[in-house]
Order: sequence, then structure tokens, then C-alpha cells
Amino acid sequence: MDHISPVLWQFLQKWLTHFPLFPPEASKIAPQVDALFYFMVLVSLIGLTIVILLIVGFSILYSQKRHPQAVQIEGSTLLEATWTIIPLGLFLVMFVWGALIYFRVYTPPANAMNIYVVGKQWMWKVEHPGGQHEIDMLHIPVGQPIQLTLISQDVFHSFSIPAFRVKREAIPGRYNTVWFEATRTGTFHFFCTQYCGTDHSKMIGEVVVMTPDDYKKWLAGSTSGDSLAQNGERLFASLSCNACHNARPDARGPNLANVYNARLTLSDGQTVTADDAYLRQAILNPSQHITQGYAPIMPTYQGQVSEEGVIALIEYIKHLDSDYRIQQTLNTTELLPDSEGGKSAPASLAPAAQKETKP
Repeated sequence: MDHISPVLWQFLQKWLTHFPLFPPEASKIAPQVDALFYFMVLVSLIGLTIVILLIVGFSILYSQKRHPQAVQIEGSTLLEATWTIIPLGLFLVMFVWGALIYFRVYTPPANAMNIYVVGKQWMWKVEHPGGQHEIDMLHIPVGQPIQLTLISQDVFHSFSIPAFRVKREAIPGRYNTVWFEATRTGTFHFFCTQYCGTDHSKMIGEVVVMTPDDYKKWLAGSTSGDSLAQNGERLFASLSCNACHNARPDARGPNLANVYNARLTLSDGQTVTADDAYLRQAILNPSQHITQGYAPIMPTYQGQVSEEGVIALIEYIKHLDSDYRIQQTLNTTELLPDSEGGKSAPASLAPAAQKETKP
């Protein structure tokens, strides 16, 4: 930077540090998103410059002083084809480039760590697989693909991390996913970018990106003692789900061992994949998802189980890899509520949704 005054360069550095034009590039996808953005800005500036030059040039060349008598100019097929094909080609490049980035962002790798995020008026509640709970905070390790599974408990929200160049809607009644991989440690802001009511502007939080060793220490110091799957097992027993889903020959409900991501045939002949979205709907609206060969006797848990409870149940079902685990759940009285002689379900998994406030 020898050709720039040291004083000017120092000013620019401080100005860009304290008043950055763009958030830092802190994820693997960020440079790709920025490259597309810069390309689109460049094309727009070139197009704007060409239009301005043509307007000014034609205003001078074909002014009334130079041509007091108007002359009819015939069209040019070559010229019209040129200014049609070139912009079309540029738009197609932007479209394909953007589509490739879109599919990268919304197609998580197989080794991505799944973290649940529930949007509420007006906070973000984060549920880690190990049972850690956070409000308006998200701790993650650097260099590890992270998949966020988002849902809203009330109105539309939108989860955005500008430094990672990711944004995804949190919609009531539907899971959405987005993934990223942080490339640097530090603290970065996340926001709700969908107006969601009176305190929308306060629905903000921080992503804390840590080294793998620091993240392991944070996990060990933040655990509640039970993983999401274990909380789901407790709720599964307290709701008496094992009375029907017990893997016995005379069971009134389908076997749930290894059901996750399996292909199921419903009573209407439709074939579905038992993913997170299907399991959620099967819990809350069972009459619409009747497995072939079984009667529609399962009650609905709509309004009785909170979103956190549904997430815990899904995590439990994900980890059901044998009938033995179901039998253990069925026979373990310690998992039953106090009224049945066992431990009570944790407050976060109680059938009625718990009211939460920010710390």
C-alpha cells in the first residue's frame, strides 16, 4: 500500500473495522454468496453506465440543433438480437450460479450436527442433542457442519446469521432446515428478519463459535444430565405411548424400532418417508397418518405437547434401533410420572406448553 498515504490507510482501516460495509465472512458458504453478489453488482453498474452513456450520447448526437428535421431510422435485427441475447445470457448465469449456492445451503452433509431452534414471541430457544438448552444463544464448534432444524411456536419468524450468509424461515407447524460450517472462532449476531410483533427488534442473539476443545468443555458444563433422546423416552412413557407402540405381536400401534427414515405405507395406499416432519405430524395429527394394518385409535396431542416435547419424542424415535429398547421403556417404572410411582417428566417436556422468559 505504498501508493496510499499512511494516514489515509489507517483511517480506512479503522473506518472499515468499526463501520463495515459487509459482515465478516465467517462460514464456508459466505465467500461463494459474496462472489455472486459482487458479480451482480458489477453487471448492474456496467449496465447502468452503458445506459447513462447512451442517453447522454444520443441527447447530444440527435439534439434538435444538430437535426432540426426529424429523420426516420429503421430498426436493426442484429442490434436488437445483441441487446436481447447478452442480458439473457447474464441473467441465466446469475440464475444457475444462485441455484447452485441455494442447493448447497439447503442440502446438509451427512455428518452435520443437528440442532433444533424454536422461534417464539420474542426469543429463540435452542435445543442441543445432548440436552443443553439456550435462549438467544447458540454455541457451536468451528470447522463442524451444523444443521439447524427450525420451527415456530406462534407466528412467522426468520432466522438470519449475516456473518454466515444464511437465512431461513421458521414457520408454524413445519420444519425448515439450513446448514453452515463456521470457519473462524468468535461471536456473531443472529436476528429475526421477519416482522413478528411488538418486540420484533429485540428478537436477537449471538452465535459463539468455539474451538473443538472449548466446545467439549462447554457441553460438559452445560448439560442438564439427560439428552434430548432420554427426555423423549421419559415423555414417551409418561404419555403411555408404549401401551400401543410396544413391538408385541398384539400391539395396537406400529413398531417404532428403526422406523426413522423408513418407507411406510399408509391406510390409503400412499407411501411416505418417516422423517422429522412426518413424525411430528403423526404425533399431532395421527388421524391423517394411519399406518396400513392399524386402526385409527391414536389420540391427538395437538396443544398437549410443546414443540420442545415433540422434538424430544422425535429424537427418541430416531435412536430406537431395536425392540429391546422399547421393551426397556415399557418396563422401566422410573420413567413414569409421580402419580404412577416413578419420576415426573421434566418441565420442558410437560404436556402443556411452558411459558418461558428471557434470562
